[in-house]
Amino acid sequence: MGDTLEFNEIYQEVKGSWNDGRLRFSKQNVVYKSSKTGKVDNIPAGELNLAQWRRVCLGHGIKLGTSTGHIYKYDGFRDTDLEKISEFFKANYKVELTEKDMCVKGWNWGTAKFTGPLLLFDVNESTAFEVPLSNVSQCATGKNEVTLEFHQNDDTEVSLMEVRFYVPPSQADERQDPVEAFAQNVLSKADVIQATGDAVCIFKELQCLTPRGRYDIRIYPTFLHLHGKTFDYKIPYTTVLRLFLLPHKDQRQMFFVISLDPPIKQGQTRYHFLILLFSKEEDINLTLNMSEEDVERRFEGKLSKNMSGSLYEMVSRVMKALVNRKITVPGNFQGHSGAQCITCSYKASSGLLYPLERGFIYVHKPPVHLRFEEISCVNFARGTTTTRSFDFEIETKQGNQYTFSSIEREEYGKLFDFVNAKKLNIKNRGFKEGMKGKIDEYSDSDDDQHDAYLERMKAEGKIREEGNDSDESDGESDESFNPGEEDDDIAEEYDSNASASDSSDEGGESEDESAKKKKAKKAKVVKEKKERKPRKEQKKQKDTGGPKRPMSAYMLWLNSSRERIKSENPGISITEISKKAGEMWRQLGREEKEEWETKAGEAKRQYDKAKKEYKESGGGSTSSSKKESKKSGGKKEEKKRKSAGGDKDKERGGGNDSFKSREFIETSESSSDSDHKSKSKRKKESDDEEEEAVSTPASSEEESD
Repeated sequence: MGDTLEFNEIYQEVKGSWNDGRLRFSKQNVVYKSSKTGKVDNIPAGELNLAQWRRVCLGHGIKLGTSTGHIYKYDGFRDTDLEKISEFFKANYKVELTEKDMCVKGWNWGTAKFTGPLLLFDVNESTAFEVPLSNVSQCATGKNEVTLEFHQNDDTEVSLMEVRFYVPPSQADERQDPVEAFAQNVLSKADVIQATGDAVCIFKELQCLTPRGRYDIRIYPTFLHLHGKTFDYKIPYTTVLRLFLLPHKDQRQMFFVISLDPPIKQGQTRYHFLILLFSKEEDINLTLNMSEEDVERRFEGKLSKNMSGSLYEMVSRVMKALVNRKITVPGNFQGHSGAQCITCSYKASSGLLYPLERGFIYVHKPPVHLRFEEISCVNFARGTTTTRSFDFEIETKQGNQYTFSSIEREEYGKLFDFVNAKKLNIKNRGFKEGMKGKIDEYSDSDDDQHDAYLERMKAEGKIREEGNDSDESDGESDESFNPGEEDDDIAEEYDSNASASDSSDEGGESEDESAKKKKAKKAKVVKEKKERKPRKEQKKQKDTGGPKRPMSAYMLWLNSSRERIKSENPGISITEISKKAGEMWRQLGREEKEEWETKAGEAKRQYDKAKKEYKESGGGSTSSSKKESKKSGGKKEEKKRKSAGGDKDKERGGGNDSFKSREFIETSESSSDSDHKSKSKRKKESDDEEEEAVSTPASSEEESD
């Protein structure tokens, strides 16, 4: 047998919820690490005095007791694990692993026993259930009963609110009430906070970001009291997981972050982090409300009765001594600006992301702490709003995804080197290593992330924009301005316009030049409209009776996989479905893609066949005739506009003698139209007369003459 035994997926019950983790037995100690919180239980082998193997709801479990009075329970073992664990205990520990059966009779009367931090309810000398007294939040007494209320855990689907014990009156000892004795035993071990005695020290009017406001922090030996204008919070030191001291990017302020589990509550709001903001320039002289002997005995040199220094240093020093936990500070990471953090956005708020030695922490709204060991992979993604930034995505082993967006692209090299040095799994590693030296390629690349939905929306937006331009703008405003290509022409054009408007007596040469430029400009406009109009008409005129166009291989696959993606990702939005589908399509093998391409090819052949039959049967002829008539009408209108524009230019370029007003041009055009109609009418009448002349005999002609 080896020196250690390790087990994965071992569960620990914490206030009604099961948290999984890893358990390791070694010769020196027993170590359990929670996967959810990262909290470590380290039990020295020499302190073990109880080891029981029990049948529990999650298979089998082990109950361990120490000489210091602590009880640890771990569940999730298999039946076959008993033999090797028992042999390991015999070989390495002084205590023997014994089997203990639980009572399953279902009786509700028995004997209550207090053993350390547990309340045992035994039926016929077999334990029916156990109540950890640390879960008790309140204890109330009645005439012959005791009511226990419990702390609530937000992670549990069903919570136990209270338990009532009926305590019969005792005839043996009349001096002590059995109900009061029962309640005192519960309260001695219960997690009930009672603010008795004086505070060790008080910090006045500290700025708190979460929960927001200014609070007086009163430091008691066993808990922390936040006293504000509206709310009060009492935080036991046992609920403090970690302490962080983080410098602000402006180098003038400091964040002091306290991680809590379980969180403090205010209504339906849960605060997993307590964040204090300090100014580096603020100093304080602190005197502890204890004698020097008590300070020395209690804190063993970590604190002294009189201390002075920066306010954030005093608060962090006192908290470290009372909570007995290390303070985490940023490591060797330095961003592009020299700061130890990165400016980014999470959800809707802007904040700071701190790369630590063993994780990432984001402050401040909402605060997020991610340990490296719970990270599955990270991803560098292109920014959706601008090319000058990128997104940093973190995916955890539980399937949660955190996206930190709007990070300046200058930070990319530093962040990538940090992630690479920590040996985190980079999702798009091949692409990112290729572009590491050239950030410009990163911002302009279109092949790294194929988002089918995004590409489709871009195409539709382009068509819509072109349609709006051709509808709303006239000939001159429709011309696109290309800087750097026609700077000289544009400048001269504006100069000629300005001179023409200022002085009406200039020579004919400048007027001829401006007329030529206007003609060229209008010809360019007509050319652009010729390109756009058929596309617009083609978009509007659709043959509804014809066969429907076939879908591509990707769209066929997406329609068949949409429900599966929804079931695997509950609550996913429509845009996220398209993005997820694009990633999954890229990851498909060649054989799987060939299957869908074959289906798409078959659908295309059927479409071509149906379209051919539809055209042979006369379908689509009406729509094509309509299109031709519209095209011919459009050409006539263009010719009219050209001729009208040419007439105007000729009239303006010919000098003052040939100048004609707008009303005169319109009347002349209308008169020319009427002349044209009268000419065609006379021509028609003359043709009719000729036909009549041919049909009448010669004698009648002579008579008429």
